[in-house]
Amino acid sequence: MPPEPRPAPPRRITRRALLTGTASAAALGGAGAYILLLAPGAGGAPDGVGALSVAEAHSAARAGDILLIDIRRPDEWARTGVGAGARPLDMRRDDFIAALDRLAEGDRTRPVALICARGVRSARLAAALRAAGFERIVDVPEGMSGSRAGPGWLAAGLPVARP
Repeated sequence: MPPEPRPAPPRRITRRALLTGTASAAALGGAGAYILLLAPGAGGAPDGVGALSVAEAHSAARAGDILLIDIRRPDEWARTGVGAGARPLDMRRDDFIAALDRLAEGDRTRPVALICARGVRSARLAAALRAAGFERIVDVPEGMSGSRAGPGWLAAGLPVARP
């Protein structure tokens, strides 16, 4: 009996695909500018949630294309710093959704990328935010410290800021 076929590995959204998709969408009048950014299941993220590498997330945050949120705890921010371009917002806050709404200026269609230490919390929170009405959630599964998705923000040598 022949072996069963292996499933295809998860698709990663490359910087080139992100930029090409954004440029193509801009040529169409901006509609769907983040369609590639939010490819469901990309990078092993939950269905309906896109994924970016740490380098892609850093670049997109610097360009203003996404709102990058570091959802870790204050003690974690103190130990490693916060990725440059990211906004620290402790996911345990009782008013987390309201605080995120303020950071997104009330625009729940604004692309929001989540980063934590190793991608576990960000993946879980992404589903909750979609249920709360945020339409464009992006996971950064490498996290600050690295995971199966990649080496992480710190090992990639990306800049950090002190909280």
